[in-house]
Amino acid sequence: MDTSEPGRPTAVNSSRRRRFAERRKACGYSQEEFAEAVNVDRSTIQRWESGSTDPQPWQRPKITRALDITAGELDALLTPECRAPVRLHGILPAAEEAEDELEALELARRVAASDVGRETLSRLEGAFDELAMKYPASAPKDLMKQVRKHSSYVTHLIDARMTLGEKRRLCVVGGWLQLLGATLHIDLNQEQSATARLQTAATLARQAEHREIEAWCYETDAWRVLTDGEYGRALKLSKVAQAIAPTGSSVAIQATAQEGRARARLGERHGTYVAIERVHQMAGTVTELRGKEHHYQYDPGKSLAYTATTLAWVGDRAAESYAREVIAQLTPADDIEKWPRRVASANLDLALSLLGSDQLDEACDAARRAMLSGRVAPSNHWRAWEVVRAAEARGLRETSDMREAYHSMRSSPGEK
Repeated sequence: MDTSEPGRPTAVNSSRRRRFAERRKACGYSQEEFAEAVNVDRSTIQRWESGSTDPQPWQRPKITRALDITAGELDALLTPECRAPVRLHGILPAAEEAEDELEALELARRVAASDVGRETLSRLEGAFDELAMKYPASAPKDLMKQVRKHSSYVTHLIDARMTLGEKRRLCVVGGWLQLLGATLHIDLNQEQSATARLQTAATLARQAEHREIEAWCYETDAWRVLTDGEYGRALKLSKVAQAIAPTGSSVAIQATAQEGRARARLGERHGTYVAIERVHQMAGTVTELRGKEHHYQYDPGKSLAYTATTLAWVGDRAAESYAREVIAQLTPADDIEKWPRRVASANLDLALSLLGSDQLDEACDAARRAMLSGRVAPSNHWRAWEVVRAAEARGLRETSDMREAYHSMRSSPGEK
């Protein structure tokens, strides 16, 4: 039941609740959902956010729990962000035209005022690109520390005075950082944290009207549920990502690749080959906007690795040649601890394909090398286990060594 006291809006009240509304959105609530969570009507939420009424004392504990904040933080969200406009009477003659002119000038001054600046935003954008380029060869746990640091700084800036253009840039770079953080959480099998960051990334993307980030959110979620064995859901999410993705973008290609992987796991051979063909066609025309090692830039090398995995999953022996090419192109040295993660995955693809063609000794060796490299992320341990089980089904004597390598991989710090 709505027990809020009606109040008369003021210039201060009407502008002070922006942060309160943004906190609600960041927590994933629509106005209707938030109203249900705190047991009031939607109209009450609208009045709180417009500043026409205040939450009653007995309503505040529910609000703090729903928004995961303290009572003091709630007070801060409800505190005026700016003072009421200064009255202009007396500065010039009281003619309305003169007053209107000054009000327009004051608005222009405030819109242009900023405590953030281009340099700060450019450095944040550059830092994100560096982190995304480190992703292929970095341990997720180590990279996560840097992502947290930069995400925290974005949070610190979000309430600062800035222009509308700067606000959008901050939302965009914040969205990218949240997306990369979600990807790292997935690699580390941290499901709840991954979900929270994906939701925040999607919220920021919508605030900034940035379709590319929003599409990446769906594509990343498709990969997450695929690794959990939810192949049908992965297929649906990948198609949503394709519908949102800008034409010809890297995310459009990656979402199509994700569709192919999902269809391969579902045993849909024809649909798998159609997706592979579409990926190859799009990859040949994609514009390189970032470095090739950038996690959010598709390139021919990624297309090779994707094809190797997808063909291995669908049981096509052609996977062997693709996996060998990935390994030949990307292996930097004989030291397996220096491998990029893509090389470790390619060795697992190679092992799975070789088992299917009775090249058993090399299959076991490729699988062991991948597992002992320390470059298989926790989210991909299931792929290694799939190879171990396939070898055990063949009754190979090398199975005990593979199982030992698997358990060693699971217990070592490696990619954690």
